[in-house]
Amino acid sequence: MHVLVVTQYFWPENFRINDIVSGLHERGHRVTVLTGHPNYPSGEFTSGYSGRTVVEEQYQGIRIVRVPMLARGQGSGVRLGLNYLSFALSGSVLGPARLRDAYDVIFVYEPSPMTVGYPAMALKARTRRPIAFYVQDLWPESLAATGFVTHPLLLKLVEQMVRVIYRACDLILVTSRAFIPRVERLGVAAGQIRYYPQYAEAYYQPQAPEPQWAAARGLPGGFTVMFAGNMGTAQDLFTVLEAAELTRGDEIQWVFLGDGSVRAELESRAAAAGLSNVHFLGAHPPAEMPRYFAQAQALLVSLSADNLFALTVPAKVQSYLACGRPLLASLDGEGAAIVRESEAGLVVAPQQPQALADAARHLQAMTAQERDALGQRGREYFERHFEREASLTELEALFSALAVRP
Repeated sequence: MHVLVVTQYFWPENFRINDIVSGLHERGHRVTVLTGHPNYPSGEFTSGYSGRTVVEEQYQGIRIVRVPMLARGQGSGVRLGLNYLSFALSGSVLGPARLRDAYDVIFVYEPSPMTVGYPAMALKARTRRPIAFYVQDLWPESLAATGFVTHPLLLKLVEQMVRVIYRACDLILVTSRAFIPRVERLGVAAGQIRYYPQYAEAYYQPQAPEPQWAAARGLPGGFTVMFAGNMGTAQDLFTVLEAAELTRGDEIQWVFLGDGSVRAELESRAAAAGLSNVHFLGAHPPAEMPRYFAQAQALLVSLSADNLFALTVPAKVQSYLACGRPLLASLDGEGAAIVRESEAGLVVAPQQPQALADAARHLQAMTAQERDALGQRGREYFERHFEREASLTELEALFSALAVRP
């Protein structure tokens, strides 16, 4: 098959679509990617990219077409909105002009924004090929939950936009079963929706602790709770900071890996409170994460208390399970259900620092063998539900079924 991928984010930005594209290519499929100039998460274009011109390049032998766009910047809702709209506009106009091959299916990757659907619709109008739309972030719900859009009229307009995009799609894939009724509510038939959870890349494997390696990279000794990933408002990390303050006398170390909009404020608050048990070690390449995870006694996933977030399964859950370490989850809903069902760790309600601190102490009080058993159950659950090769095989089957449609 020849798969045309439409995604606002792509390598060198770190999103799972990079591995999906590589996996399809490894299996002998021809893949072309329509994307933007990389500027996530820094908000500024990666060195070598200007955002001003159409750029064609290769990634592992895969053709990439990058269209002009505005960088997302830092902290400005207006700037972020212009970032979304600029990619949607240039992709819709320049994508069909540049992408004139015969494709079998158009695959849209949507962690947000939903406006990534517009270039796909323009390409479908020219190619007459079906669209498979991979929903990882619900609109308008996520806009309201994050405070990006609050006016009821604007939210209603966004909802109508999403209806139009869904109507143009032939298949909707969702990362959480709880998304299905929300998508159906916007006029999509149940038969057009498939649950397709995120998987973890093949390099997420259990590894052994390396004390010398860890010390050289600033990782503390002793019992360590580690968070990795985006540090934004949705992740409820100020609650984690409060839990760290509650455990400052318990020899529990809290390690943050990653970057995001609230990192600077978190560091400032931790320093002001004199929290020597809190450590910010910056962002690192995804392929290095399993080695970092192996140094922790528990891996932390957290989201704010919100009806939308209760529907969401953070992608780090699959990565944590794959690495065979115990999970400490401050979650509601679907993500919490997976941790409980896998019996891979402890779950507390979000935005409850005392409960989070107590759960960390509970894990600390366990023997190493008991914690290893939690991690092993998590790895087994991952292999049954989120393994990469099985997931790619399922995606191939879905695309093949779409490709034969007139």
